[in-house]
Amino acid sequence: MKKIFIDSGQTTSLLLGAAFLMATSAIGPGFLTQTAVFTEKLKKDFAFIILASIIIDIGIQLNLWRIICVSGKRAQELAETIFKGLGTFLTILIVLGGLIFNIGNFAGCGLGINALLGIDVKIGVGISLIIAIFLFVSKQYGRRMDLFATLLGTAMITLTFYVIFKSKPPFEETLKGAIYPSQISFLALITLIGGTVGGYISFSGAHRLLDAGVKGVENIKKISRASVTGILITGLMRTILFLAVLGVVSKGVILDPQNPPASAFFHGAGVIGFRIFGFILWSAAITSVVGCSYTSISFLRGTIIKRDNPVLILIFIFISALSFLAVGKPVSLLILAGALNGLIPPVSLAVVLILSKKKGLLPNYNHPEWIFLYGVLAWIFLLIACWKGIESIGSIF
Repeated sequence: MKKIFIDSGQTTSLLLGAAFLMATSAIGPGFLTQTAVFTEKLKKDFAFIILASIIIDIGIQLNLWRIICVSGKRAQELAETIFKGLGTFLTILIVLGGLIFNIGNFAGCGLGINALLGIDVKIGVGISLIIAIFLFVSKQYGRRMDLFATLLGTAMITLTFYVIFKSKPPFEETLKGAIYPSQISFLALITLIGGTVGGYISFSGAHRLLDAGVKGVENIKKISRASVTGILITGLMRTILFLAVLGVVSKGVILDPQNPPASAFFHGAGVIGFRIFGFILWSAAITSVVGCSYTSISFLRGTIIKRDNPVLILIFIFISALSFLAVGKPVSLLILAGALNGLIPPVSLAVVLILSKKKGLLPNYNHPEWIFLYGVLAWIFLLIACWKGIESIGSIF
């Protein structure tokens, strides 16, 4: 196997880029909507759900990234080693699911630019399409993608802090809610897990590291650090968005059901807050377009295509943008999509847990028992949360 040597500066950039790619893939239009809706419903108790989801997500992602990157094989290739056809099934599930989510992402791009600049939604989609194409027309598209995700991810976090400052959330009550919640919503929990490590999202960073040559036992510490960093970045954005919205709803404000997060930002920081929301929505949507397109096509590697092919990524982006003209994304469907997306982690986690014990697949590597048990506990909790979440899905409509 050909080894790729990367200097320490490049490695740090790649690890951070992979973490931000995974995080910004999770932080899409649905992420913003779900967080606002559940904050309004659960108030301070949503803090417990966020904390619990972060703990579970780390257990899932540590196992996924370590097994994928140490083996040097993509998720679909690993799934195929369990039984023939499983990898193909996973690929179909991810690609079709990714396409559906990308339609919503492009809708978010158009709505974000409309809120930020007052430009027509369709023109906003066109501008976003051009930007996405620009990222992938270079042979160095991986570096462009890393930098793009890192810059916009940092900007989203920074601007949301401003809205927290203006909305003044009840921090003391929030801390109590995180430790002693008066109510627990399993639908909210499985939706958050699905929105963070569900579908294609968790695989985005791991596949990015593989493409960059960061793999094998010698890179295990870097892989683990990047996997946890991705979850923590997502958790940070979820937390500060929750606090920004909580500061508004705790004052008795009822959010507009047609656009809960925009309503929260407007009530929290006025017209400036609404413009900030526009930028955050666009940033969340365009980075999700990039992450979703890249990862969905990466699932075709080793099955349908044998080498890196950015042309397929561009085709995927074009189809997603054009489909936006015919398909909408109401608030309820965004939440439902996140909840259903949460049904994928139990399958993908089960695959890597089984493979971690398969002799011969990972030479010179012993999967730590504590990480394996962490994954098993997360998997058991996922099954319980999925069951409870399925029972609650009817309450969305």
